Amino acid sequence: MKVVSLESGPRRDAWLARLCAAVHGTQAGLAPLVAFSGTRHLLFPVEAARLWALEDDRGRPQALALLVMDERGEGMAVTLAAPLGESREPLRRLLHDLALKAPLCVSPSETLDEAFLRECGITRWVENDRGERVGLAFQHPAALSGRLAAPLAFDEQAVLRRFKQERDFFEAEKQAFVDGLGTG
Repeated sequence: MKVVSLESGPRRDAWLARLCAAVHGTQAGLAPLVAFSGTRHLLFPVEAARLWALEDDRGRPQALALLVMDERGEGMAVTLAAPLGESREPLRRLLHDLALKAPLCVSPSETLDEAFLRECGITRWVENDRGERVGLAFQHPAALSGRLAAPLAFDEQAVLRRFKQERDFFEAEKQAFVDGLGTG
């Protein structure tokens, strides 16, 4: 198994579709498609996000994580992460490897609880502006300063408006998403 960063192209798009579907689920309405489209068209082109994978020996993804640059350009937030099978071990391995090499910041969630994140090498915990606990890898600059910058984001409502206003764009994004899910 090895950790890889995916470069622009059909493979990255396919794996991003799988990650968005894995995180948002099948009953999430347009949320997976909005995350997919916004990341592809707004974050990737300005190099504000990177998609990372733990691949098996045949080059198949076992876990995926989307890292998004913070507003200061100093750290990377784990905004989406999921294993692609039943076991969370591939995700633990991926996040552990990334935590050793990148200035990661991650907020605990239902699927990424604090105990699991500690196993992944997230060693320092601080509170953000909203009083929520946030985990930091040891290279993250806020680990010393205590100042957290928010991750860059896109306006989800603007993506939804574009879907409504530009039917061809919506259909193309929907097809790219479905094609990505079928690529497996």
